[in-house]
Amino acid sequence: MEGTLVRRPHRSAALACSAALLLAALTACGGTADADTQRPSTPEGVTAQASSSTSVHVMWAPATDDEKIAGYEVYRGGTKVKSLPAAKHMTDVDGLTAATDYTFTVRSRDTAGNLSTPSAAVPVTTQETPPKDETPPTVPAKLTATAEGGRAATLTWRPAKDDVGVTSYDVYQEDSRIHSVPGTETTAKVTGLRPGTVYTFTVRARDASDKSSPDSDAVDLTTASAPGAPASTAPTGLRAETGKEGAEFTVDLSWDQPETGGVIPAYELYLNGKLTTTVVWGGTPPQGRATYRLTLADPPGTRYSMKLRAKLPDGKWGDFSAQRTVVLAG
Repeated sequence: MEGTLVRRPHRSAALACSAALLLAALTACGGTADADTQRPSTPEGVTAQASSSTSVHVMWAPATDDEKIAGYEVYRGGTKVKSLPAAKHMTDVDGLTAATDYTFTVRSRDTAGNLSTPSAAVPVTTQETPPKDETPPTVPAKLTATAEGGRAATLTWRPAKDDVGVTSYDVYQEDSRIHSVPGTETTAKVTGLRPGTVYTFTVRARDASDKSSPDSDAVDLTTASAPGAPASTAPTGLRAETGKEGAEFTVDLSWDQPETGGVIPAYELYLNGKLTTTVVWGGTPPQGRATYRLTLADPPGTRYSMKLRAKLPDGKWGDFSAQRTVVLAG
């Protein structure tokens, strides 16, 4: 009995000591004592544009956080209607009622699950139910782009036409929509770009029935390089011409090679954002303008976006060229 009575206090002391050490370890390693409880900033610059009688386009500026933004939540009135990743700063809310008033707010969410306070509520009224409309708008013409330093650009174009009316213009960077403006505007400022980078923009017109025009002609733009940054290694002047040989389609690509201070042994060719082939010259690499023929067995009407980049003399891959889009015609 005495032996048993003597051991118990020692065991309790050992357990207490272990618990204290565990708590100290958790605190030192950033455990619950260092949990992130700070809210991210509230999204600003929220806009809501009635794209049609049943949809609204909501946009906002990126929020900030002491750790990291994980995503955004969009609310119609007090109801959450969208959850989006951190890279998204716009969305379309569909399934609305024509000629109806709505308000939208946006909240940011960090990686710890903290939500910001709601943004300012933005009112918007959906458009009237349009008459029967089977015809999409015409293509926006004369698209131009002007770089504003290394991180912004202004696009302008001539207005499209529609039998009912153009309600908005959607700006695409390569194949992703990055901005929208009302149908009464023919200019858009694009921000959040990277210095010394080649971008390809197109614009589509949209009407009240949510029918979109074909793409405008593409315009290429290179933002200003950051001070002290190396020169761009992107191929320039990329052209793509389609043809047909028997049952297969051909795409003849040509481009001006970048100045790299040495021989370019190969190029990577991307279709629709995915690596398709590596172009390796069978003999001596060409000088000046390079060419390559791609053969495709897809059905007529298939759409492809193409861009490429050079393998530099030091073995690294260079900057991407501007993108070109082709549709295989029968």
